[in-house]
Amino acid sequence: MLRKHLLTVGLLAITGLAQAAETLDVYRDPNCGCCKAWISHLRDNGFTVNDHVEPNMSAVKQRLGVAPRLASCHTGVIDGKFVEGHVPAEQVRLLAKRDDLKGLAVPGMPMGSPGMEMGDHKDAYQVIGVTQDGKDTVVANY
Repeated sequence: MLRKHLLTVGLLAITGLAQAAETLDVYRDPNCGCCKAWISHLRDNGFTVNDHVEPNMSAVKQRLGVAPRLASCHTGVIDGKFVEGHVPAEQVRLLAKRDDLKGLAVPGMPMGSPGMEMGDHKDAYQVIGVTQDGKDTVVANY
């Protein structure tokens, strides 16, 4: 009986950790519709999203260390790491496993990226990882 109880407690602890890792704070401009669409994409993929309307996105990006070359319209934070722009949920999920990265970015607003769907039109784009020492590395191509 004690073993079953310990197993249950262990599973609950692991589940709690997984849920904590699947929560993002998203900071967005109050007038941006694609930001809401990206938040929906994350929620549809199992993330919990805390939506923060932010009148000064430049200050948020600067505080989080998002370089201007990587900027997009919204910025997320998960486990202390930034997620800039229309990063696919699968890449956000993989970020937790990348201790070498302090964030991910999809610069600009490429058509066809999550939240920027426009029919069949899709631009090629890259997900850029930013290493702990500030260097860019391509994490995925879409």
